[in-house]
Amino acid sequence: MATFATSDQLLVIIDPAARQADGESVRIAKDVLSAGATAKVCLPEGPEEFARALGRRGSRRPVVIGDDRALVRAVTLLHRRRELAGCALAMVPVGDTALAQSLGVPGGTVAAARAVLDGAERRLDLLVDDSDGVVLGALGIPPAPVRGVAAEPVAVPVGRPWLRTTYRSLVRTLAPRPTRLSAVPSPGPARLRVEVDGETVVDLDQPVEAVSVTPRTGGVASVEVRPLSVGAEATPVLASGRTVTVVGADFRYRADAAVSGPVRRRTWTVREDAWSLTLPAGR
Repeated sequence: MATFATSDQLLVIIDPAARQADGESVRIAKDVLSAGATAKVCLPEGPEEFARALGRRGSRRPVVIGDDRALVRAVTLLHRRRELAGCALAMVPVGDTALAQSLGVPGGTVAAARAVLDGAERRLDLLVDDSDGVVLGALGIPPAPVRGVAAEPVAVPVGRPWLRTTYRSLVRTLAPRPTRLSAVPSPGPARLRVEVDGETVVDLDQPVEAVSVTPRTGGVASVEVRPLSVGAEATPVLASGRTVTVVGADFRYRADAAVSGPVRRRTWTVREDAWSLTLPAGR
């Protein structure tokens, strides 16, 4: 892993949802980062300004202060610009950050800010689908409801309708048909064909309760299929590989913090060491 000096120049992008959710944590993070490095602070009002700030980072190392959706948004933007491999992201979590913490980002504001300054770059695998969407952590079919997760990734300030229009337009480009949780049917048995590296793991004649796909290390994803249980609990079917294809009738899926679909076919491919996240040294 590559280590960083505190003299690095930082581009600190503070997501608007974080400023609304916990202004005090945002202030603490900004103070710690500014005290330890040369930091340019950006306060975007919506996704378009967020994207513009990230695109104009120059040689500065980008630091996102925000929740899981802000992290996924940054990775998605860099991936679609084909700039992800050469950009080491860092994050200070504010808000719903279960994904970021599962990747190794400290949950505390000060600890996370110190990791940005003194931490190390860690290369991570990434799932990329055939619509150019990305998955950092976990993929689930069907999408189990998550309490407390907003349907939209950024809160739009009241009284700025033009921002709402811009926001909705960018969301449509960054995710394959995102769906509000209130519109997602309750999960139930589904008939899906799941293929891993071209080999069929489960076919359409076997109803399944759930499918999960998680990128690991070494360019491989782990796949777990839970067949529908009748009476005794069914044994999960486990597999691993570089490509995962799911075929079915209008299924939805949860990729990290977002719900997408319905689709009838989707293929995910593991990209080994596709992106970098700054974590505490030694992790």
